Amino acid sequence: MAPATFAQVTAEIVFEQEHFLRSESLPLRVRISNYSGQPIQFGGTPDWITFIVQDGNGRALRRKADLPAIKPFTVESSKSVSLRADLMPHFNLGEAGNYSVKALLKIPAIERELTTEVKLFSIISGSTLWVRDVGIPGATPPVVRKYVLQQATFAKQLRLYVRVTDATESEVFRVVSLGALLSFSQPEALVDNSSQLHELFQKGPRSFHYSIVTPNGEHIIRQTWDYTGTRPRLQSTDDGRVVVRGGARRILLSDLPPPRVAETNDVRQSN
Repeated sequence: MAPATFAQVTAEIVFEQEHFLRSESLPLRVRISNYSGQPIQFGGTPDWITFIVQDGNGRALRRKADLPAIKPFTVESSKSVSLRADLMPHFNLGEAGNYSVKALLKIPAIERELTTEVKLFSIISGSTLWVRDVGIPGATPPVVRKYVLQQATFAKQLRLYVRVTDATESEVFRVVSLGALLSFSQPEALVDNSSQLHELFQKGPRSFHYSIVTPNGEHIIRQTWDYTGTRPRLQSTDDGRVVVRGGARRILLSDLPPPRVAETNDVRQSN
């Protein structure tokens, strides 16, 4: 077994963050660099890349499912590529604690196996702020979803999440990270007549984050609203909709759905 460098081919695991909420998506990248002076092909067999995940006691975690197959690809000399993967659906990572991961790569072109350096990460349980059971409109037989608002502190930053589960919380459909909030913020949550969750919380001295999450865990709306003459608030209408009243919307490129570039930094007053 060679280290993660052989014949000037290197591989490493890259996390965008090292702390995750329980059941949250756990994305990583495997960055492969080729400095061998010749093109090298990767992939081609189902097990050409394998992830080994261990808990804090060094015990290997059971794999729940295989990662999606990747078609063979070639990395030219002096080039790098990054492969993306999400560990959460494929390993039993439902318990809070410290974990480690490394990747094993089989490279027939150089007749070697490379093992990346071990990367550490942790999973924590957040504190629950609000819970609501909702039915999915039109579902036969009836289907119940549960929305759970949770907050957790990572690197001294308080963040808000929505957990979407079945009625018993035995199956988690999605954990959506909504963003950082101020310590004194009191998040507002309302459900509309389509059983969509509307969430509003303060993220800055005069700015608020507004989101809509569907019963399937899709994050379909993300907006920024500013405190102007009045404070933005959620309000239910007589026809069952939920709207933002007060304040003014500030359009940003980070919005969902993405705006046109020409709209960026427009300010729209609420009705």
